[in-house]
Amino acid sequence: MGRLIFFGIIIFISLNSLAAKLPLEKLKMPKGFKVSVWATVPGARSLAQTEDGRVFVGSRTGDKVYVVQNGKTSVVAEGLDSPNGVAYRDGKLYVAEISKISEYDVSKPITKPLKPLRTLAQKFPSDTHHGWKFIRFGPDGKLYVPVGANCNICDPQKDYARIYRIDVNGDSKEEVAQGVRNTVGFDFHPTTKELWFTDNGRDWMGDDRPPCEVNRLTKVGENFGFPFCHGKDTLDPEFGKGKKCADYTAPVVELRAHVAPLGMRFYTGKMFPAEYQNSILLAEHGSWNRSTPQGYRLTFVKLDGSKAQKTETFADGWLQGDSAWGRPVDIEVLKDGSILVSDDKAGVIYQITYQGN
Repeated sequence: MGRLIFFGIIIFISLNSLAAKLPLEKLKMPKGFKVSVWATVPGARSLAQTEDGRVFVGSRTGDKVYVVQNGKTSVVAEGLDSPNGVAYRDGKLYVAEISKISEYDVSKPITKPLKPLRTLAQKFPSDTHHGWKFIRFGPDGKLYVPVGANCNICDPQKDYARIYRIDVNGDSKEEVAQGVRNTVGFDFHPTTKELWFTDNGRDWMGDDRPPCEVNRLTKVGENFGFPFCHGKDTLDPEFGKGKKCADYTAPVVELRAHVAPLGMRFYTGKMFPAEYQNSILLAEHGSWNRSTPQGYRLTFVKLDGSKAQKTETFADGWLQGDSAWGRPVDIEVLKDGSILVSDDKAGVIYQITYQGN
């Protein structure tokens, strides 16, 4: 046990040393905003917070889920299969692996890795291609779970390229959207309660096609076009033959190609200027196969009701030339109005505050 504690101390020290060396001065934001490292978390991905201020953190390439409590990072669960998705409700933590979702009792402070209380009744495909999941509870009390396309481009038929909602206390599993290639981030509008989600565009159509997307679900069963139509009017060169983009729900916002939008949140805090209220902040994880990399930034989408007034860079600087030292993943709004941003490449969570002009 002593050796394990010593090993943990070494990891803790090395992670904090890494965070101290991050070039935060390269991050550029609007005047009055400030960024700092809030916590060090290996491979930090999806975020979920509790009423008492704890923040749970999923990971994609690792096998662990973490919690940040009282300024310290601890392991909640380990030995998991790409536990990217985390969601919290009523003292329970729900962790999404590739093919299943498990429930943990986190009502008390966590002092050692936990065992799950149970695995939910609903099952999901075991494909690893786009198999990692983002999960979030909706205003209806249901847990929303996406299943990405098990390919870059194909006709996935049933079970894939969809968003479901499930009853965590039962076995219901309802499809709410289809034609969704791969969403790894969504939120519910503070006023309308509608589901909005990011979607990653397909690869190998060139550097600048097709666009990535921000979408809005207005009714259960909407089809967002994959694999036939991308963006508002880009028919797929293979699967779009004989199809019309007008037959599918168009995105609210077309983002640049290959920027890989992941986490998004409606800003509902009171710290940032008024123009951010009930509008979207989203994380562009960044391109992996574009000849000139792009993304690796936070983007602000100013909304007027359900329409986008403008889309602009909120924070960038993780990409320096053709090399990125960080990749933002998810966003969480804290009770004080600041936001957290996870970064799975740098292995940290940032806090962004506003101090006025």
